[in-house]
Amino acid sequence: MMEFLNSLMPNLMENFPEFLKAIQETMIMLSVSGLVSFFFGTAFGVLLIVTRRGGILENKLIYGVFAKVIDFFRSIPFIILVAFIDPLTRMLAGTSIGVKGALVPLIVGTIPYFARQIESALAEVDHGLIEASQAMGSSPWEIITRVYLRESIPAIIRASTITLISLLGFITMVGSIGGGGIGDFAIRRGYNSFNHDITNASVIVLLIITVIIQGVGNYLIKKKTH
Repeated sequence: MMEFLNSLMPNLMENFPEFLKAIQETMIMLSVSGLVSFFFGTAFGVLLIVTRRGGILENKLIYGVFAKVIDFFRSIPFIILVAFIDPLTRMLAGTSIGVKGALVPLIVGTIPYFARQIESALAEVDHGLIEASQAMGSSPWEIITRVYLRESIPAIIRASTITLISLLGFITMVGSIGGGGIGDFAIRRGYNSFNHDITNASVIVLLIITVIIQGVGNYLIKKKTH
């Protein structure tokens, strides 16, 4: 078996320990930045939905400020964003390269995207349910947790799935400029060295991760849809 793999993918097998490390780095960046972005993105998404016009805590000033800041960061292409916030990355992480240096731009780039996804998901909640909760004397916090978030679970899962897959693309992109992970390995050991077996193997790994994310997301949506 090993002889077959060595003949089929000689360059990959020669760099196999580094390949495994690149996969590990990718999963670390995906899990850490995904988790942080989920919590902050959900918080900002809720803030947008409750302070918008007609929201349960309508506030034009707060909505306007947060909406503009979120849209500003969303409008910047990710590769430009990495360079734009480089001073912030160095200040917070102490470096702008490697996994540690990649986490800051990944989080900053993902939170605004996910916040808008959450806002859209929460906007799908039947307004009649919100009015009924208000009529029953529910507090804003109770409406957020028991109506908005509970009724939007399938839509939130769908948004999380889309965001994780997009985040995987960001991770690959940031790897091309020294961020580590599969992207860095594929460019440095594969593309730049004309080792097509390494490039192909990296693409296959990314495809497998994407399929797993989408499959788990679809399963959870099916389980939570009522």
